[in-house]
Amino acid sequence: MVSSLQNNVRRHPVERTANARWRLAIAGRLLPHEWLGGAFLVLLWARLVLVEGVFGHSTSWLALLIVSNALVLVSGALRESEVRWRLRLLFYPVAMNLVYFLLGSAVPHIHPALVDAELQAVDRWLFRGDAVLYLQHWVHPVATELLSLCYLWYLFYLFSSQIQYLFADLRTVKAFYAGLFSIYAIGYLGYVTFPALGPYLAMADQFNVPLTGGWFTHLTSQIVLAGSNRVDVFPSLHVANSIYILLFDYYRNPRRFRLCLLPCAGLVIATVYLRYHYFIDVICGLGLSLFALWLSQRQWGRHNSSKEVVNDDTLMQARAHYRRV
Repeated sequence: MVSSLQNNVRRHPVERTANARWRLAIAGRLLPHEWLGGAFLVLLWARLVLVEGVFGHSTSWLALLIVSNALVLVSGALRESEVRWRLRLLFYPVAMNLVYFLLGSAVPHIHPALVDAELQAVDRWLFRGDAVLYLQHWVHPVATELLSLCYLWYLFYLFSSQIQYLFADLRTVKAFYAGLFSIYAIGYLGYVTFPALGPYLAMADQFNVPLTGGWFTHLTSQIVLAGSNRVDVFPSLHVANSIYILLFDYYRNPRRFRLCLLPCAGLVIATVYLRYHYFIDVICGLGLSLFALWLSQRQWGRHNSSKEVVNDDTLMQARAHYRRV
């Protein structure tokens, strides 16, 4: 009996040390987008609890995503492999697409007032006038059709890039996803903080030159009207994501960079020409893409660094302890 008590006394400090090592190892191996994305989900959930309660529709879905995220991270840390890493990286593509549509109903509870007037005022201050309205002088059916095609091309570029890099070497896929989904986390925070409709809705009565074109123009308009969550303006994730991918391609896939350079340039122009974004949205989207590229490059350099090796050793020690127990 006394011997058993003594063993328990000696064992508890060891377990506490192993638990601490385990938590430290997992935290040290989180990628930038997992820190930012997790923080965003928790922050959004906390803000919604204040207005919806714990069991509201949006809060319940967010709680499910937060718990799922934790389970994915822990299960991946228990027995790491290349396959488990790639499955882990797929969590945020799924989660952020679900959150996008959730924001349409959640944001009005948090921030009922739209900020289109404020974004338009920033444009006026920057350009000494309404830059979006000024582009009416350059409207032409051919230009509208070509730029609509560029705007549609974004969807292909975004999803094909995720698939392509998912099957690249592990160092590359970690770096790519770390930057791309950091953009989503920060961009969605912008949607929550500065919700807006965009010029095509908020300024519809101020345009006197209609956008006319062909099949691509009509299709783009229908997709935007049907798919928008009505708060997805600031910053422009069309710009942030496409420029980030383009710059990532510059370093990792130069041939693809050259092929996609012109469509990306058209896409940036299209966001304002087609009246979906204000100029300030584009400027902040460009800044966000550069920040994401920095995070990506930092993750690239961190792979197999001394810090990651230390985390590997810590994780191995913690696993060994739990196997003995």
